[in-house]
Order: sequence, then structure tokens, then C-alpha cells
Amino acid sequence: MDKYRKQKMPNIKLRFNTLSALVYIIGIILLIQLFNLQIINGATYRETSNTRLTRESTLYASRGYILDRNGNELATTQMTFSLEMYKTKIETQSLNQTILKMIKTLEANGDTYIDTFPIKINPIEYDFTSDEKRSAWLKKNNLLENTNAESAFSYFKKKYDITNENEEEARKIMGIRYRITSEGYSSTKSLTISSSISRQSALIFSEQTDSYPGITVGQNAKREYPNGKLGSHILRVYKFNNTRTV
Repeated sequence: MDKYRKQKMPNIKLRFNTLSALVYIIGIILLIQLFNLQIINGATYRETSNTRLTRESTLYASRGYILDRNGNELATTQMTFSLEMYKTKIETQSLNQTILKMIKTLEANGDTYIDTFPIKINPIEYDFTSDEKRSAWLKKNNLLENTNAESAFSYFKKKYDITNENEEEARKIMGIRYRITSEGYSSTKSLTISSSISRQSALIFSEQTDSYPGITVGQNAKREYPNGKLGSHILRVYKFNNTRTV
């Protein structure tokens, strides 16, 4: 019996040591992974988490209808659609092509978008109302005073890594990229591309989200007066102490 116990003891010690080694190895692996999640990639994962959990948006309340005593509409509210862009983790070329595809969709449905880039094409020339504004813009963008429109166009095309040879396409991409640089956007704060788009465009952007990364559609309430200026002195709404009077 003692001989059997002596033979079994080494086996028990071997199993114990093997199990202890596995526990230590697993513990080390978990610590390394925790360090990677918290320290090395902590900021990246935190930003991704915030993007999924929170997003800044503004909801405008509907003001309702105003009718006369016969039930005729004097003031109505119509829902309109806006187009917003959020920052996503896509490569520059993918961003540029997404912008171009978005603009082509808007144009195909007769929609307009905000474009503040002060260079026109066909021919390429500045779009300033005065030389003083042009000089201030060149200085703001670290360009020399005598930089002509063609050189400035080439500068921004290179800056935004736009590879499209077609000048019209390059200019469309440039307009949105310039606004992104000037006004900024993030994964939680959007850049307004258009404050009013057609229902057709809204459906396309809403249904094909994978094709338009970072592009979202918002809804706004727009006040309309079927009779134009008729009765405007009566229908005008004032705000005072969070109350409205007609």
C-alpha cells in the first residue's frame, strides 16, 4: 500500500505543477490583453464606443396648424429632410469617392448642397467679391499673395489627395473637403451637407447606408403659409418666456 502511494505521489505533483503552469500562462495572457485594451488601444476603442452610444443631433418641434373659422389652412407645417455627414474610419480615397457619389445622387434628384469653396472651374478662377477677401483667404490657407486660382486649385487637390482627373469631379469633392477642414466634424457631431433634400434622395441615403458611410438623413419641420403674405401681421408668432401667442 505504501509502495502504491509512493508511485502515485509523483503523478499528483506533475498534474498540480502542470495545472499551476496553465493558470499562470492564462493569467499572463489576460493581463497582456487587458493592457492592450486599456492602454495601447484604449483611446481608439473609447471613440468607437462613444460613436455607437452617443450622437449629437437637433430635433425641431412641429408648430402645428392654424385654421380660420371655416377650417381653411392659414399656416401649416411640412416635414423636410436634411443631409448630415459624420466622421468615420475610412481611408481618404474612400471618403473622396463617397463624397462624389453623394453629390451625384443629390444632383440626379435636383437637390442642392452647401458649397463655400471660393474657386470656380470652367474656367478656373477665384470667386471673391473683393481683392481684400482674396488676400485674407490666401493668407489664412498659408498661400502666397500672388498665388493664382490654378495653382490654388492644384494645391487643394494635392492636400485632399484627390486623384480624379476630371476637374468637375475634383472640384465637387474639394468643396465638401474644404468645409470639413474649415468647419470640422466628428463621429458625434455632424456637418450639414444640405438643409433640404428631396424625399427620393432621403430614401436612397436611408436605404443604402453601406454605400454612403457616415451619411445620415434628418427630419425638420418647415413652416408654410398657403396664402403667402395674407394676414402675416396676425399669423406672426412671438416667443416670450417659453410661451407662444398669436
